[in-house]
Amino acid sequence: MRHALLYSLAFCALLPLAATAAPDRTALALPGPGLPGTGEGMAVPAQRWDQLSPEQKRQRRAQYTAWRAMGPDAQRRVREAAARFAALPPSQQQALRERFTAQDQSFRDGWRLGPLLGEYFGRLQGMFGFVPEDQRAATLAVLQQLTPAQVAQLALVAQRTPPQQRDSVRATFLAIPAPQRDAWLTQQVGR
Repeated sequence: MRHALLYSLAFCALLPLAATAAPDRTALALPGPGLPGTGEGMAVPAQRWDQLSPEQKRQRRAQYTAWRAMGPDAQRRVREAAARFAALPPSQQQALRERFTAQDQSFRDGWRLGPLLGEYFGRLQGMFGFVPEDQRAATLAVLQQLTPAQVAQLALVAQRTPPQQRDSVRATFLAIPAPQRDAWLTQQVGR
């Protein structure tokens, strides 16, 4: 249960990213009008935006970009997690916020990829965390097409691949047509 609540917090940490979050980093947007993708309240009022530091503005832009890159299913899952989080007592919400904030920045950033990839990001990071800039969009597109079972298998492959082979294994995986990925992943996991 605690593990699921930490994931819920991670999902909830994504919600302020998209629209109207206050400068307070712990503020949490809740499901309802004005949320990302609803078409309402999609911009922080200029006065509030002007009060943000350059670093906060950079973070908000990155968060908004990540939200927009999520598919509708991932956005729905984030909203559902926000509703579960909002139902918790304030003390439990704060404890989870603190636990999430105490995590490594790369862990927190991994959740920007959406619920599924965020859950596995720590295990995928060695192979997919340092993709060259010109390959990132294509790589992310492939990763977002994967099923939960495929992501789980890919995480095993990434963990088992020695550092000196990660680039070539990643390139091989990305070149495989979608219908052949299951067979390739099954073969790699079986090694």
